[in-house]
Amino acid sequence: MTDITNLLDYDRKSLENYFDEIGDKSFRAQQVIKWIFHHGVVDYPSMTNLSKNLRSKLEENTVIKLPEIVTEQKSEDGTRKWLVQLDNKNSVETVFIPENDRGTLCISSQVGCPLDCKFCSTAQQGFNRNLTTSEIIGQVWIANKALGCFESGKRMITNIVFMGMGEPLLNYTNVLKAINLLTDDLAFGLARRRVTVSTSGIIPEIDRLKDDTNVSLAISLHASNNDLRNSIVPINRSYPLIDLLAACKRFSEGRDDDAVTIEYVMLNGVNDSAQDARDLVKCLQGLPSKVNLIPFNKFPGTNYTCSDMNTINAFRDILMKAGIFTITRKTRGDDIDAACGQLVGKVASKAARHQKRQAETI
Repeated sequence: MTDITNLLDYDRKSLENYFDEIGDKSFRAQQVIKWIFHHGVVDYPSMTNLSKNLRSKLEENTVIKLPEIVTEQKSEDGTRKWLVQLDNKNSVETVFIPENDRGTLCISSQVGCPLDCKFCSTAQQGFNRNLTTSEIIGQVWIANKALGCFESGKRMITNIVFMGMGEPLLNYTNVLKAINLLTDDLAFGLARRRVTVSTSGIIPEIDRLKDDTNVSLAISLHASNNDLRNSIVPINRSYPLIDLLAACKRFSEGRDDDAVTIEYVMLNGVNDSAQDARDLVKCLQGLPSKVNLIPFNKFPGTNYTCSDMNTINAFRDILMKAGIFTITRKTRGDDIDAACGQLVGKVASKAARHQKRQAETI
């Protein structure tokens, strides 16, 4: 039995190719995309500028299938978190953070994460699979629906950050298609600088991203020397710090007004000393960058604790005096476990299942 095509897995170019393949006009792709992303319409009978014959053909051979919201939580600070069901075994979490001048949606790109960063609860639950394009862009669609944006015509989501569950650049093809829809005027129409891809440092894909799109880049750095980064961000063993920073400089070439964001989680007694700050200044020399200091958000089973505010402020001041724009990120949604590093969802983890079987045999 052939799988039914989900049109949400297509960006505009691939959807135009699809209509060519079925013998229809490629501009039908533009009409369908506008129905889905401008009007929030996902049933073919309502797409009234398509012929009845075409609507019938689409109903027979395709679907517009979205992930489903299972639960919604709302923080005292207005942050909203949705548990999003993908299939019978897996779900991810998506977070909306409202502010006075913007509304940021934090979306997931993988079920779990394979990178095993020691201070992140997502990484501690293992990894199952990549999200499809439809599952990635579907998070944005259902968030818009939940916020009433289609009905009101009001844009509440102004920024998208790939900072949810997973490493986006290990799901490159699907993430790129989702970016194309996010920035397509016929779809969500976001300015490219309002879309940020956060990576722990997958260097080949950072170079690809520079060539393929003009979105913003964030680097989950968290350490200013290889020995420490090897221990808390293990991917550094494959892509060492000096090579990662060189890739960031390549990415920033010709984008002097669009600095690379450096994310740095503050871990008490681990990476928060004055010497760590001075080493970070040296690392960032020659790189147009801004630094986000992230207070560590505790989760069950971790031995890490957050640096105190005096330490964070002292760290920030060293960076600022060196001319590096630095902010301390305000913790949002921690009362509903929606803060940075706290997202968990539900992962049918292959690694976890293997470990459990091994433990049962001992």
